[in-house]
Amino acid sequence: MNADRAEICVVACAEAWRGSGEVLASPMGVIPTVGARLARLTFAPELLLTDGEALLMGDVPALGSASRVTEGWLPYRRHLALVAGGRRHVMMGASQLDRHGNQNISCIGDWKRPARQLLGVRGAPANTLNNPTSYWIPRHSPRVLVERVDMVSGVGYDRAAAAGPSATRFHRIVRVVTDLAVLDFETPDRTMRVRSLHPGVSADELRDATGFPLDVPDGVPRTRTPSAAELRLIREVVDPAGLRDREVRR
Repeated sequence: MNADRAEICVVACAEAWRGSGEVLASPMGVIPTVGARLARLTFAPELLLTDGEALLMGDVPALGSASRVTEGWLPYRRHLALVAGGRRHVMMGASQLDRHGNQNISCIGDWKRPARQLLGVRGAPANTLNNPTSYWIPRHSPRVLVERVDMVSGVGYDRAAAAGPSATRFHRIVRVVTDLAVLDFETPDRTMRVRSLHPGVSADELRDATGFPLDVPDGVPRTRTPSAAELRLIREVVDPAGLRDREVRR
């Protein structure tokens, strides 16, 4: 069974929650949602999943299907308590992301007179300063992976360090998954590095798609492909309608 690019991205997103323990997984987007549910069904059975409203799911339904088992109630105030206490691992999107992990989902251009108005800062500062955060970028390009974000929504390592211990205590960017590669910040200066290249992606292709110099070391591994069991769960259990293909080109 051969995996396509979307399925490789699903597994890469799932791996972001490996070893997280009993925390709330908050995936944003189809691929991260499939990834979180795959993780729950395989190597992370302790993950907490919500129905997107106020219930903790005791089962793992297919995308678009209702949960049939409820194991807890999670109204907004309790959700915020989990965020503040570090017991959530969120995977957000990013309109822009820089080498230090600063994220922008607010505007493009000068915020006083932006060329494009986006979602707004929303909960990104609290997410990034209070609980582990990862990012999902379905189109890896120089417009998204930029030298400097136009406005900081989610806080990166450089700004957290400048703000001091109160900002760095719980700040952690676990993973950045794109349609080309997996990246992280496990470097001495906490800048972005390549963790793995997806099968079929070259180092030059990745560099050309990034808006700042990105070192791709010799021998960087390939992102792992899903096992036959994982492919069956993705295709038959979690996403039988193939919604994942809407986010990632084959």
